Amino acid sequence: MEYIRGTREFQIGEPTAVTLGKFDGLHRGHKKLLQELFRFRGKGYRTAVFTFETAPGTLIRRKLQTMITTNEERCENLRAAGVDYLVEYPFNDQVASMTPEDFVRKVLVEQMNAKAIVAGTDFHFGCRRSGDVEFLRAHARELGYELVVVEKAMDGSREISSTYIREELAAGQIEKANELLGYTYSVQGRVVHGKHLGTGMGFPTVNLLPPSQKHLPAFGVYYSEVVIDGKVYPGITNIGRKPTIKGEHPAGVETYIYDWKKDIYGKNIEVKLLSFLRPERKFESVEELKRQVLSDKEEGRRWHEEREGRKFPVPAKSPETYTRSLGEKWLRA
Repeated sequence: MEYIRGTREFQIGEPTAVTLGKFDGLHRGHKKLLQELFRFRGKGYRTAVFTFETAPGTLIRRKLQTMITTNEERCENLRAAGVDYLVEYPFNDQVASMTPEDFVRKVLVEQMNAKAIVAGTDFHFGCRRSGDVEFLRAHARELGYELVVVEKAMDGSREISSTYIREELAAGQIEKANELLGYTYSVQGRVVHGKHLGTGMGFPTVNLLPPSQKHLPAFGVYYSEVVIDGKVYPGITNIGRKPTIKGEHPAGVETYIYDWKKDIYGKNIEVKLLSFLRPERKFESVEELKRQVLSDKEEGRRWHEEREGRKFPVPAKSPETYTRSLGEKWLRA
């Protein structure tokens, strides 16, 4: 996949089918867009996703808008799904004031070389969101592209959206969020040194510090899986700010990997959240915290053993049996 970012000066030479949106979380609604997009491979078009480098709401509202998937995670997910081009267009005041006609003509048709555009029913673009699918339909013949409008994916009577998924994450309903995503929510990053508090308790952990734009679920303890070098290991993860420990602490992701003894500082890993155990709380003392942590550890061991149908140690799943969050299997599901 060719990844174009950090510039508005680019040109795609081959004809493309383009879909557009924030693609935050790359959920089941986005899957419907990609499935329609990939149908145009039969016409010899390359597939392209157009999105913005920074969420427009961050600039418009002057407040950081967090994302279910970081730009890096979104890139990896779209690469795994089989997209040919990902364009992350820089968003600024000049782009925000662009007319719908200029955006379609100059960016989609001329720069993206779009011969087909795939959009959701509620897609809006251009200055003050004044462009919509009716605008795209009205200009399709003149500008030489085919338009496909995709109906929303539904969960009962509710549309599947990033907003809906954020609500479930905020409520600690990770299993529901995973159902809406169509894969397991995860946090990816490089293992960093923490305060080594877990080690002092006989409970060594690996720590990730997600970027500020990463949308985290409700703070608390989760049953998890950890992906290291393509193999999956059972774990239990705390997400939060360590309220029992004195001082200010950034929101972090701290995971105990069962029966793991290797040093992986500096290595990139992925922590996948499976189910919620309990909310984060402030304990009266570090000793009380230690007792709860040991209890969580044993509860997690029982949970994983029941899930796997075998006693620990549970062997790591091999790279052949581990499937990334997305890919052809996800698209066919």
